[in-house]
Amino acid sequence: MLTRIADEHFLLPAVSLYWLASRGEQPSGRRTANHLLLTMATTTVLPHLLKKVIAQERPDRLEIHGDRHGVPRSGKAFDAFPSGHAVHMGALAAALSRMVPSHRMLIWSVASFLALTRVGLLAHWLSDVLAGEALGVVTESLVHAADRNPKT
Repeated sequence: MLTRIADEHFLLPAVSLYWLASRGEQPSGRRTANHLLLTMATTTVLPHLLKKVIAQERPDRLEIHGDRHGVPRSGKAFDAFPSGHAVHMGALAAALSRMVPSHRMLIWSVASFLALTRVGLLAHWLSDVLAGEALGVVTESLVHAADRNPKT
């Protein structure tokens, strides 16, 4: 159940609602909401594009034969790399850490834990999660740089 919090089907609507609610805020609040929405939209598309190119088989397809002992089947068989959940968590943690630096350790701990649930469910290899989280951080950094330098 925890893994669903890091899913694009939860995060994108949640951030969209935050964006809508921010329309009545000060410009700085609207900029923050714009940044979060653009970051989440980008990290929603990016993993799907990479998965089409890389096509790595998920561990549950290779490791479990027969009784799954409660482990659910996840996504498409060849959509392991990168973990989309981890991409979202890396990007969100990077953005939230920038917004609330005093809570950086808590933010990263929760985000990493949620991303690692994908390994526990055999939906991804550890490398899928680590690379996904790094990709999320890089993506958020690029969106942040573009936000701060609109002439580019």
